Formats: sequence, C-alpha cells, structure tokens
Amino acid sequence: MKSISWYDQFSRTAARGAGRSITFTVACVVILLWITTGPLFHYSDTWQLVINTATTIVTFLMVFLIQHTQNRDAEAVQIKLDELIRATKGAHNALLDLEELTEQQQDFFRDKYEAIARQAQQNLLAGESDTDSPELG
Repeated sequence: MKSISWYDQFSRTAARGAGRSITFTVACVVILLWITTGPLFHYSDTWQLVINTATTIVTFLMVFLIQHTQNRDAEAVQIKLDELIRATKGAHNALLDLEELTEQQQDFFRDKYEAIARQAQQNLLAGESDTDSPELG
C-alpha cells in the first residue's frame, strides 16, 4: 500500500471541514462582518472588491478539492462494486469494467438490464418471483 500524499490528505481534510456546520456558520459570520463594515468604508468599490475576490478565490480552490475528493470516493465505490460483482455467483463479470466501455457498449448493457427489469416487474404483477439470475443473452 502506498502512503497517502499530502494533497490527498489535505483535500480530504479540507472537504470534510468545508462540509461541517461550523464552517457554514463561520462563512455567514464573515459575510455579516463584511456587510456591517459597509458604512465604515462608504460601500466603496474596494469594499465590494474584497468580498468578491475572497469568494472567487475560495470557490476556485474548492472546485479542485471537491473534484479530487469525489474522484477518490467514486473510485473506491467502483472498486467495492467490482468486488461484489466478482464475488457474487451468477454475476456477469463482463460488467467489472463497465465504466471503461464505449457509450454504445454501455447502451447495450443498459438496454439488456432494462428488458430484464421490465420482465421482472411483469413477473411480480403475475405473482411470480423475480429473484433469479437471468441470462443477458
């Protein structure tokens, strides 16, 4: 196992911190402080520029941190799903790398599974079971 890079650790910590209620509260307090200083600075262009610049920088950096965290989380979920497919008897191992297939190949599998779902719904309405492992065909 490889050790976690500083960026992985930083982005994980920053994303967790950004999602906490205290962070939202601090952001609201900062905005309120900025608003209350308006009369002191006569609502000048510089006063407006301070908040615009600060929020733009924070937003710009957070986009990358959040995207990095989402990519890591999505990859972890994908690996877990792959393991469930691999370990489940009767599962279709062809689905292990579904995210790597072309759009047309994914459409093929989606169409097949939608047909299986429609058949299972009809079976349920007819009082039959839908817990088998039908062939993709």
